[in-house]
Order: sequence, then C-alpha cells, then structure tokens
Amino acid sequence: MSRLNFQLEHTAKGSQARAGRFRTLHNEVLTPLFMPVGTIATVRAQKTETLFDSGSQILLANTYHLIQRPGLDVMESFGGIHDFMKWKRSVLTDSGGYQIFSLPKLREMKEEGAWFKSPIDGQSIHLSPEASITAQKSIGSDIMMVLDECIDSTSPKERAVAAMERTHRWAKRSFDARGDHPAALFGIVQGACFEDLRRESAETLREIPFDGMAIGGLAVGEGREERERIVGATTLHMPTHLPRYLMGVGTPIDLLEAVHRGVDMFDCILPTAFAQQGMGFTSKGRIILRRGIYRMQKGPLDENCDCPTCSVYDRGYLQHLIRSREILGWNLIGQHNLYFYHRMMREMREAIFENRFVEYYDQWKNVLAADDLENPIKRPKPQKVKKAFPRELGDYRIHESVNGEFSSIQQISSGEIMHSVTDPIEEAKRLYVDQLDVASRLERSGERGEPFVIWDVGMGAATNAMAILHAAEKHLSTASPRAQVIIESFERDLDSFKLALMHPYRFRYLQHPAPFAFAEKSYWESPDRRIIWRLRPGDFSEQFVSAEVPHVILYDPFSFKIDSPLWEKEIFERLNRVCNREGAPVQTELFTYSNSTLIRARLLAAGWYVARGVGTGPKSDTTIATNLQTGDHDWLDATWLGRWERSGARDENLDPLVFSHAQFAAFKSTVTSTQSE
Repeated sequence: MSRLNFQLEHTAKGSQARAGRFRTLHNEVLTPLFMPVGTIATVRAQKTETLFDSGSQILLANTYHLIQRPGLDVMESFGGIHDFMKWKRSVLTDSGGYQIFSLPKLREMKEEGAWFKSPIDGQSIHLSPEASITAQKSIGSDIMMVLDECIDSTSPKERAVAAMERTHRWAKRSFDARGDHPAALFGIVQGACFEDLRRESAETLREIPFDGMAIGGLAVGEGREERERIVGATTLHMPTHLPRYLMGVGTPIDLLEAVHRGVDMFDCILPTAFAQQGMGFTSKGRIILRRGIYRMQKGPLDENCDCPTCSVYDRGYLQHLIRSREILGWNLIGQHNLYFYHRMMREMREAIFENRFVEYYDQWKNVLAADDLENPIKRPKPQKVKKAFPRELGDYRIHESVNGEFSSIQQISSGEIMHSVTDPIEEAKRLYVDQLDVASRLERSGERGEPFVIWDVGMGAATNAMAILHAAEKHLSTASPRAQVIIESFERDLDSFKLALMHPYRFRYLQHPAPFAFAEKSYWESPDRRIIWRLRPGDFSEQFVSAEVPHVILYDPFSFKIDSPLWEKEIFERLNRVCNREGAPVQTELFTYSNSTLIRARLLAAGWYVARGVGTGPKSDTTIATNLQTGDHDWLDATWLGRWERSGARDENLDPLVFSHAQFAAFKSTVTSTQSE
C-alpha cells in the first residue's frame, strides 16, 4: 500500500486535469500543487513563516547540495531538515540526479553511481542509489526521489535508451535501499523526447510499488511545445492511483498546460529567481518592474492580489528597490510570486471540481504567457539612418574583409588588423568561449558561491568580452542560481571600441544593451546582477595588481611589435605572482592567440605551465598557460624543447629556467654548449 494513500477526487470534464489529496509524515496535501525550491534548506530571501502563510504545502531541497553544506552530520544533529529550518510541513528531496547531468566536468560516471569532486572543499562525494537514499533519510525527507540519469532532452535515441535503462536499474536499487523507512519514494520516468521510450519507462516503473511517479529529463533543452507533447504522451501511461510530478517546471503557463495534461505536482526556482530580476507574475501577465514606466506608479503589483506585498506597497516603491539592488525588493516580489503560484493552483483545483477547468484554461492561457499586458512594451520601428558615422576614429579605421563577409578594426599607424582572416566574433568563440567550456565554469561558480572572474586584456572592440557575455547569458538560465560572472576589461585606448559601436550593423555582436551602457559608464550589469562587466582603463601593467584574482585571462593585446612590454617575461612573472598570492593559489588559465616559440619560452621562464591551444585563422595552434599544471591540455614536451634549441628567436638567458622547468622533468634534453657556458 502507498505510504501517501493518494486519493484521486475528481478529473475535469474535457481535460486530463486532476484534483486529489494525500498525506505525508507531516501534513495533508491537496493537488494540484506547486513546491517552492529551497535547495540548501532555504527558499531565496523568504522566511518559513512567509512560505506557510502563502500556502506552501511542500518545499523541495536538494540532496547533493545539502551533503556539501551544511553536511549530513548537521542534519542529523538537528533531527532532520524540518527542525533545522523550522518548517512544519512536508519536504521533498531531489536525489542529486540533476547534478549528474549539470556537472559533467566535476564527476565521474559509472554503473555503481557518480563520484563528484566538491567545488567547495575538493572532497569526493559519492552518489549511488543507495548513498542517495541514505542521505535523504538523514535529511528527514517526507518524499524521497530515486537516483536517475538525466540527460539533455534533445539527445539522440541511442543515448536516451542507455540513460533510461540505467535509470530503471537505479530505481530498483533505490527502492530496495529505502526498505521499511516511513518516507515515500517516487520513481522517475525518463526517455528524452521519444514517446515510445517514455511509454516504456512508465510501464517498467509501474512494476515497482512506488508511492508516486515523476516525469524527469524535461526543461533541459527542448522547446515549450515539445515539452507539452511529451508530458501529454507520458501521463497516458502513468498510474492513475499515484500522484504525478513534473520535475523542474516552470512558469505559470507551463503549470497550466501540464495540469491540463494530467500532472499533479511541480517545482521550480522561477518565482524567486525572477523576483530578483524585478519580474512579478500577475493576473495581467508578467510585469517587468525595471521598466521606467513603473517609476512613479502607485497601486499594487496586482490589483487582484491580497498578498502582503500587494496590500501595502506601490509599484513605484518596488521598482525603486529593484533598481537600487535592495534585497527587500527581491523579498517582496518573491513573496507575491509565491502567493500568485499557490492561488493559481487553488483556483485550478476549484475549477476541476466544478467541471469548468476548460473554461479556466481558455481564460488564462494567453494571459499567463504574456508580458506586461497592462503596459505593453512598444518596440519602435527601425528608422533609416540619416547620419553616416565616420569610418575612422583616432588611430583606428573600419577594415572590410576581402570577401566582404565581416568587418574588423585596423590600427592606422601600424597597419595591423584585429582579426584580419577570420570573423572576429567567430574567432573569439573558438579561441576563448569553446575552450573555456563556459557552462561548466558557471556551474562550478554556483557550487562555490563565488564569481567566475575573467580578465579581458586588450579589450579592443570588445569582441572577446561580448563573446563571453553572450555565452554566459545562454548558460546562466540552467546554471546554479548562485553562479556569477565578472568580466574585467583592460584597455588604454577606447577609440577602437567606440568606432565599432558606431557601426553595430557591421559588428553584430554589439547589438545588445551592455556595450552601449558600458561605453557611457565603463560598467554594466545584467538585471539579475549575475553578469558584471567593468572597465579598468590605462596601462595593464599598472592596473592589474589591484584587480580581483582571475580564474581565466583572455590575453589579447596587440602584437609584440605594438605592445612589446606586455609580452616580456617580467609581466608574465608578475601575473604569476598575483595568481599565487598569499600562498593560496587560484587556479588560473591564460589563453592567447600567439603561438610564438619565444612567447612560450617567456611564459615557461616566468613559472607558467604551457600547452597548445586550438588553431584559429592562419594559426595551426594557439597557447594556453596555467599557474598550476592541472587540466586536460596538450602540454609542450621534449619535441618543443628541441624546437626551442633550434629557434632563431631563442634567448639563451631564458635557457636555465626553461630547461629546468618542472613541466619537462620527465624529459631529457641536450643542453647546447652555449647554454653550458
């Protein structure tokens, strides 16, 4: 018999929408319901009293994160998560399966389970089905989840089959590990976006007497229409006598569509994550409070809402708090959003019982999907350019590629061209974004709770900074909510940037609010403050000593001919000392377009470990340098030492440091007579 004793009370006429109830170890739960996400035993900026008053019945916490911080020993000392966070209602714990998907660079995957290296203290974390269930018992969950293998929903079928079958094996091991423990346990249906696999997964898991069934592996790559199709196809094969849970979804319109297709339970970070960005969900669509139109508006966020926020505060005040980056604004809007979600779920439940859910669905489906219906965003029609901007500014001019497919910046005095062979933004993506693996870097940033710091040396026309910014925006939506990027751009002459900004139709990567705000204030931050971009004007050799220690350096000054001081051994030595300051080195990687044998020798002599990077443009390879010899790189070896010995650019003063470098300890090299002398 199910530990939850789920009762299906009513199914809506003309829809698969269901109303039910079940009882956990702590309270009775009415469905459909939304579960706020409290990953590390806290829902963003909200007190448990607020969550209780808003109507929260179950909170979600994450096993992987709680293992790391505060630790299972703390959980056990408090008798579980309920007393620890003073929450008297139910808690559902995710098993850590999502982290197996989202942290591929931090874990090793085997049939036995996954081994993670903690980004907090470097300790090894083992998550097997058995270990995950043991941890969830220590946490004191009311509802536990089996460990599953989540993959990108757009994965090929062969990969989806393998992950689904492993999920089934792990589900049985999780069930056996639960034993006679009183907490409920949910199975998780996988199968990516293949309807036949979803059916097979649901039918397989039905054979195990779980207390509920979840739909996993969605909202990880597919579009909304595809997600709705798979949800509808999956619920058809899920048991009617168990609660159905769609994991990690979503917006109000997502919930409405999924309830319509027979789902009972939901969780998502959006109500509080969007609140941090100044976005409120209302009966007239989502309101973006950062907009200037709300600066002097009186009246509640939603005139149809009686939550504490709407009962007291005006829109103008909320806009002021958000623009001032006051946490009170995040708190108040998050409080409203949670009230809105819970009220919507109660309204859907009532509509189901009254057999008017289809009417409710038709009434709200367009409203919930819209932005600012009350004050629509007016997008001006593009106007013809009346003024031709100059093609030269200071010592720089616009340069067109031979085939006319892209534009670059040329320095007039030297004739040197920034990215003369390859489209600048494509070269930046290949050389920097792709080699960095931005998604994994952001995930690690979130796990550490510290920003991912990038130095952009030689900003030029901001190509590299914007390539990173665009990549960060793409991946932050799925990264940990604590992930943050700080880009420090170093430049002494901004004319090349200003010139490119005059021609955004030629430099399309600049078609974004950031560079225009940056040009005005030397600073830009995203609405949620998860991306910060700031300028350090002047000579790099003077500016970098006071900057935050970087995790990555994009080293892109002009050539040795133009910026020779920035390519000397002394500057590389100073950089190395900064990265190893106070005896507690930060893992720093330096990427540069140069593949000069002399430059590599100077990096080695300055104490860096040096490897070959990807080729770009006319270069067969580029250079990567690290202050610690870690990472899977193509390290320079004895073959390169031979090249250095034969090089016409060889500086014999560097030989003692190069040949004795720890990187070459495993190689024997012939020392020339000149070096011996």
